[in-house]
Amino acid sequence: MTAPVLIAGGGVGGLALALMLHARGIPAQVFEAAAEVKELGVGINLPPHATAELVALGLLDALDAVAIRTRELRYLNRFGQLIWDEPRGMYAGHRIPQLSLHRGRLHGVMWRAAAQRLPAGSLHTGKRLAGFTQDAQGVTARFADGTEARGRILVGADGIHSALRAALHPDDGGVKWNGILMWRGCTDWPEFEGGDVMVVAGDMKEKLVLYPVGAGRTPGTRLTNWALCVQLGDPTRPPPRREDWSRPGKLEEALPHLQRFRVPWLDVEALVRATPEFYEYPMCDRDPLPWWSDGRVTLLGDAAHPMYPVGSNGASQALLDARCLAELLASHDAPEALAAYDAERRPRTADIVTINRRGGPERVVDVVSERAPDGFDDIAAVIARDELAAIIRSYTQLVATPR
Repeated sequence: MTAPVLIAGGGVGGLALALMLHARGIPAQVFEAAAEVKELGVGINLPPHATAELVALGLLDALDAVAIRTRELRYLNRFGQLIWDEPRGMYAGHRIPQLSLHRGRLHGVMWRAAAQRLPAGSLHTGKRLAGFTQDAQGVTARFADGTEARGRILVGADGIHSALRAALHPDDGGVKWNGILMWRGCTDWPEFEGGDVMVVAGDMKEKLVLYPVGAGRTPGTRLTNWALCVQLGDPTRPPPRREDWSRPGKLEEALPHLQRFRVPWLDVEALVRATPEFYEYPMCDRDPLPWWSDGRVTLLGDAAHPMYPVGSNGASQALLDARCLAELLASHDAPEALAAYDAERRPRTADIVTINRRGGPERVVDVVSERAPDGFDDIAAVIARDELAAIIRSYTQLVATPR
């Protein structure tokens, strides 16, 4: 019997890899650190190049039941003036939709699919990776509860604080904070602009992001995601302590920044006030690594390339990692597959980490804010549409690996 692929981390990337391996006849075992799997988090966007990976797994119907097919993306300044708009997904001619949905619901769809498709006993909870050893025949993973598992390879899909990354790169510089704090929440709200539009307003120092992520509980409403990002800290200082991540946000701290924004068709302050509970996060990433793969061990997703949440490409790139690795494992011996995976995915994701630090496609709002901080009468007098298009198109070409 073929030894399984061991996957440390049962998030989006780890589950995608397990499902993709199963589809290719390769056994996998998933080890999730959390004792219980819950549908946590806030909104997430999956552009067509990411949605395509889930469509290939036969998950579109399940996703459509909990998601919104995004029709349009708009970039605004903080006064609500339109900088750029464009159709998205199938409305832009793609054969695959762009999906906006709650991260927890995405995770729930994938976890249930894995539980149904993988052999019984393939999903494990309460298994935090503590270490590993490897030899010419395989790898042994050790967990904090004292148990071990033997497999063909070990993949660290265990997030930005990855234990496997720390073991492979003990001298890594650690989490990098750009000084931006994010407040993020979801609540039911009357649908706006057709109920399928995503908005990014402001600039990199103060930015507001809005989009619906699912049907609301009453007719005419949507579960609506909002995020407020504000430059508050010193980017030369360490990020907030790990235990301070995802702590409940305070309305009195967010409101003064929120009141700087005007969106003509939405009372943003009322939306935030109506959110029962929202959360505060530091915007963090890590420097790109010189290598991911060592023999029979490698990294995937946020463990390999955590990036700023601009351009909708954190989870998206994890899905592309998973498909690339699954295909290579189906056609190569394990060490060769991991080396080829490293060579293909690491340089591309390193470029995305770097360009996301400069704002990614959302840099269009930064450029306009710099040139017209008090607003404008005519966007064409501030920046040519061709220049805006060049910023956005160059990013799309970088992140969208064709199937």
